[in-house]
Amino acid sequence: MRVALHAEWTKQRTVAGTAWLLLGIVVCTVGMSALAATAGGPDPAKVGLAGVVLGQAVVAVLAVGSVGGEYGTGMIRVTLAAVPRRWVVLCAKGTVVAGLTLAAGTLAVLGSVAAAGLSLDGPVLRAAVGSVLYLGLVALLSLGVAVLVRDAASAIGVVLGLLYLFPIVAALVSDPDWFRRLQQIAPMTAGLAVQATVDVASQPLAPWAGLGVLAAWAAGALLVGGTALRLRDA
Repeated sequence: MRVALHAEWTKQRTVAGTAWLLLGIVVCTVGMSALAATAGGPDPAKVGLAGVVLGQAVVAVLAVGSVGGEYGTGMIRVTLAAVPRRWVVLCAKGTVVAGLTLAAGTLAVLGSVAAAGLSLDGPVLRAAVGSVLYLGLVALLSLGVAVLVRDAASAIGVVLGLLYLFPIVAALVSDPDWFRRLQQIAPMTAGLAVQATVDVASQPLAPWAGLGVLAAWAAGALLVGGTALRLRDA
């Protein structure tokens, strides 16, 4: 495992695009959060962390690229020849990508909190920590999808569809009970329930329960993707 981790870290560290994507996570998140904070809203914490909705797209590109790039160039064969245990490869990729995302996410969320003039106490602290974990889970979800789909462009399309189109489809449902159920299972709306600090009882899911739904999506994607990686030829 240590060899696989070192290899994945070396790949990410030596690819120029990684640094730009990590910077993009911070800039996009903080920028949108600052813009949203000027408009205000009933839940200052949720509004002040609104940039996570944009930053997650950059996270998806980063995570998918860690796999899609290797499949696109054929380097995945070298990776799997060097580390034949494919679950180890997936775990190493997940650890490195999630670690980088959590680091950038922490800076992004702290920047958003500062831009919105929020105090990190009580529910706001939970919303901030949950937002960082949310970005990490989006990275793992994206990685699982990328391993399954193998094509970078297609994988990004699938992930962004799950994140952004799911709520749009739910909004077209007229039945309030079904609308609430769809909100409870959609990865983005469920996961971002952790940001709610006002009128929490009326939310479709409790904050940490919502993040648990996103964790289930990420675990499922990694399980299916890892199984496909193990069974298919490179």
